[in-house]
Order: sequence, then structure tokens, then C-alpha cells
Amino acid sequence: MTEPIVVIEHLQKHFGKFQALKDITMTVNAGEVFGFIGPNGAGKSTTIRTLLGILKKSGGSATIFGQDVWHEAVAIHKRLAYVPGDVTLWPNLSGGEAIDLFLRLNDQAHSPRTDALIAKFDLDVRKKARTYSKGNRQKVALIAALSTDADLYIFDEPTSGLDPLMEEVFQQEVLGLKAAGKSVLLSSHILSEVERMCDRIAIIREGTIIETGTLDAMRQLSRTQIRVTTQQPLDAIAALPAVHSFKATGTKATFAVDSEALGDVMRALTPLGITALQSTPPTLEDLFLRYYNQEGGADDATR
Repeated sequence: MTEPIVVIEHLQKHFGKFQALKDITMTVNAGEVFGFIGPNGAGKSTTIRTLLGILKKSGGSATIFGQDVWHEAVAIHKRLAYVPGDVTLWPNLSGGEAIDLFLRLNDQAHSPRTDALIAKFDLDVRKKARTYSKGNRQKVALIAALSTDADLYIFDEPTSGLDPLMEEVFQQEVLGLKAAGKSVLLSSHILSEVERMCDRIAIIREGTIIETGTLDAMRQLSRTQIRVTTQQPLDAIAALPAVHSFKATGTKATFAVDSEALGDVMRALTPLGITALQSTPPTLEDLFLRYYNQEGGADDATR
């Protein structure tokens, strides 16, 4: 049986009259990379800050390692590593000194792995932190966190400010953590990042988890893009309830199909004499946009 590391049940958080978190329920299991996705303002960072014991919940429950995140925060922090989306450093410390201080604060020491990560992230650790760009400040925190031997790694928009090459390095390191059996909670709005690394994802909208599951399972609820050429007209296909955004020119057509009805649509296409067919499976971005375009759309979620 899979061991749960993070368990959140009906978590709520109010800031005065504003309800930032309405109903957050999700579980992060041992040895998995769990993606937590949604646009800015949806409640990702508020959820994570509550998990870290920085904010006190208004309702529901949240535990890490079976311990309450508010009352047992000190004990929990000894077993986790965390990187926020906007890192603040001590301006007069060098990058190397900041990394070593982060490590000492977590009862860790500078190791050969630290040096390897400094090289991979191409960070000049001799420079003062006050001279660093946002991307370099992120590198300092990432190197310190990835150097830490933790049971749980929490990353909240960790690649903000990094260039694509450094994003690739980060993704490789997270996949390495996964291979080592570590647990990772990754909050991100970079869908390709989540799609590559995560075993399961939760989609948050306006402070509520609206879907949780594996990418494969969720893709069954999304739509496959079809481009087809047939010998006979395609009028009958346009009338099928599972077909969307149908556009045809003669016997050529493009349309989207609910993935769960793909077999039915293919059976309807076959008698028309298929001469060319291209099928594009749904991506995480397609899935995300579909959920966010339901019941009010993305604009409501990001206000």
C-alpha cells in the first residue's frame, strides 16, 4: 500500500472576508512527484505556506509525515526542503556563503553534491547576493534544497527567472529525486514542466481543487485533435455529439473529439473511405484550458 506523506482534507484559509482557500483536498504519496497547477492567484502558494506552517488554516486539516503542519512545524521542517518562487537572500553574503548557511540551518553540510550542483547550475558563488539577478537567487535556493537529504521536497514556482537551459537542469534533478524514491510537491504554471515530471496532478481554481489524478486518466476526459481526408462528404461527422470545433473544406476536415468517444467517431469515419488521418493526443495544456473554461473560465480564476 502506498504511504501518504502529505494529506490535506477540506483545507480552508480566510483573509478577513476573502476566502483564499475554499476546499483543498489532496494527498502526496511516498516516492511520487505531485504536480499542483493553476494560474497566479488560484491559491497554490497559500496552500503551500499553510503546509509549511507559515499560515494558520481557517478550517479542514493538513498533515505531513502524519504530523499537524501548524503544531509540529519544527519537526516537519527537519525532514523537508523548500524553494519559493521569489528568493530573498542576505545582500552582503556571497552566493556560496548563502548556500552554506541554508544548509547549516537544516543541519546539513556542504558536500561534493553541492559542488556538482553549483557547476550544473553555472552559478558564480563568489559574487555578493546583492548583485544577483532573480534567476541567480533561485539557483542559490535550488542548490541548497537539492543538496539536502530530505524526505519531502516542496517547490513553489521554482524555475521562475531561470533560462530554458537551467529549467532543463532542474527537471533532470527532480527526476533524479524521483528515481531515488523521494517525494516532491511541485507547484507550477509551466505545464510542460509538470507534464514531463509528475506522476499525478491536482488542478486548483479559485481556491478549490477541481480535479486530481494521473495525466493518463485525465487525458481520457480531454479531447483529441483529428485531421482527416475521406472519399465521401463528412457532414454526418459534424453532427456527432462528441465532435467539437468542426471545420471542413470538401472532403477534408479538422475537429476535436472527446477522447472517451474516439472509437465511436472512428467507426463513423471508416465507411466514408479514409484516405489520410492524423490524430494528436491531448496535452496537459489542452486539459488545463478545458477545465478552466468550464463554469466561468480562466479570467474569473485569475482576478
